[in-house]
Amino acid sequence: MESKKMKEPLLVTAPTSKGGFKALPFIFASEAFQQVASVGLLPNMILYLTGEYGLGNAEAANLIFIWSAANQFTPIIGAFLADSYVGRYLMIVFGSIVSFLGMVLLWLTAMFTQARPHCDKFNRTCESPTTPQLLLLYSSLALISIGGGGIKSSSLAFGADQLREGNNAADARILESYFSWYYVFVQFSALIALTCIVYVQDQLGWTMGFGVPAILMFISCLFFFLASPWYVKLKAGKSLLTCFAQVLSASFRNRHINLSSKATNEVQYFRKGSMLHVPSEKLRFLNKACVINNPQLDLTSDGNASNPWSLCTIDQVEELKALIRVIPVWSTGIMITVTYSLDSFIVIQASSMDRHITPDFEIPAGSFGVFVSVTFVVAIALYDRIVLPLASRIRGKSVRLSLKQRMGIGLVWSCASMVSIAIEECIRRDIAIHEGLSDKPQATVHVSALWTLPYCILNGLAMAFSGIGQAEFFYTELPKTMSSVAATLQSLGASAGSVFASFITSTVDGVTKTIGESWISSNINKGHYDYFYWLLAALSVLNFIYFLACSNAYGPCHGGDAPARPSENEDHETVDDY
Repeated sequence: MESKKMKEPLLVTAPTSKGGFKALPFIFASEAFQQVASVGLLPNMILYLTGEYGLGNAEAANLIFIWSAANQFTPIIGAFLADSYVGRYLMIVFGSIVSFLGMVLLWLTAMFTQARPHCDKFNRTCESPTTPQLLLLYSSLALISIGGGGIKSSSLAFGADQLREGNNAADARILESYFSWYYVFVQFSALIALTCIVYVQDQLGWTMGFGVPAILMFISCLFFFLASPWYVKLKAGKSLLTCFAQVLSASFRNRHINLSSKATNEVQYFRKGSMLHVPSEKLRFLNKACVINNPQLDLTSDGNASNPWSLCTIDQVEELKALIRVIPVWSTGIMITVTYSLDSFIVIQASSMDRHITPDFEIPAGSFGVFVSVTFVVAIALYDRIVLPLASRIRGKSVRLSLKQRMGIGLVWSCASMVSIAIEECIRRDIAIHEGLSDKPQATVHVSALWTLPYCILNGLAMAFSGIGQAEFFYTELPKTMSSVAATLQSLGASAGSVFASFITSTVDGVTKTIGESWISSNINKGHYDYFYWLLAALSVLNFIYFLACSNAYGPCHGGDAPARPSENEDHETVDDY
């Protein structure tokens, strides 16, 4: 018997006259300004670290990888603290204030020359940064990560809390619309950041380039605090992480229990009102956590567990099983995150190429990420509004790709993106050497930067298929009580991917230095970034093979391969899965 999705909320809810649509504009505005401010810092950060702090390309990229990993990991900690102790409102308040302080500190590093090492702009050399200078830089990045974790962990769910007034179909449609519009705001905010903020940094310098995000973050705080009296502020409840720890503890304490061949032969402890009265046969060793040995000792007079660390409900056991089962599929997303993390190297490449669209207009190197976001949005729109309806009309029935197929297609696009950027870099490097620019990494090679577009487009397609496919896979395969876990799994994968990217970069840089010029040399024309990309392409192919094995071992999906909400008489066809 497979686990069924529960409708019990993680946080304690109570009827209230607050919330509703009057609170949402402030939440949307706050999130939009915060996104523009935070996303706008990342694209050109490698140029700031190499140009103003004298860091090498590999060293700067590693710092950005670690910072990105922290940005993705802190929301997981924030979600745990919000769910277990402080609630979502206070977590967003904390995150907003800390994030603003971090951006102000980063602004100070650009505003005061004493805050960063002296650099000779003519010879493009810098003194080594002092410990206080690095401490100020690292502190600003750390505060931005901590603050961003507090906001990202709770903002989406906090907005949904304002709409939790009923369980009818109309309320469900409103909540669904909220999620859609939330992601629209996030995506458009990223587009603004990748164009406007990056342009300000390129044209007006770092003081203005970091000052504008700090001001926007201040405005974000104002919008959020203004509507504070109108918000629904749910109290923290029991954390799923605690429940998982209890299952593991109870399984270990009851490890000497011999389970019969059929679970129905034991007496299990289940939650009142639960539809799960018998645990599933998969991962049977965890079933020991819900077996009642001695009712008089294990249960209280009102039927609750005497010690939740020795006896757990069937629901708790099945929730942990569901999480364990999706972990192999989740791990296949780590490698694709590595390919997403190459933005810093793409900025270095683009900055050495001809970025002019017209004689008077030049695309900022950090703005090429816009093409990834635009491809992402267009691909989703075409897939949902044109491809699927057209395929359904041709087949005479509703047609859709399964979740695992969408994830697999995304991995294929990711492999193709690495091949394309490797070929492009090989051509760019050969032309740079032919033009005598081997010792001039800052010179412009007579190659259009638009040749990086195939990588951007393929990367956008990979995100559209694999990223959204994974998110939907987690939401449909995990019980409803684990929605917060489903939301943080991708953040955890992105964090792991950034750490893995840092490890690969450090390893390749260290190994290749021993046999000559580093592949990831600070002189892009002497290095072999193309070899580095070919290595990542090979790893991406291996990851795709690993995904096929995980997909086959997982078996059919519970909810992801079925139609969303089919009518009773509608035929539906899902393309055969892997």
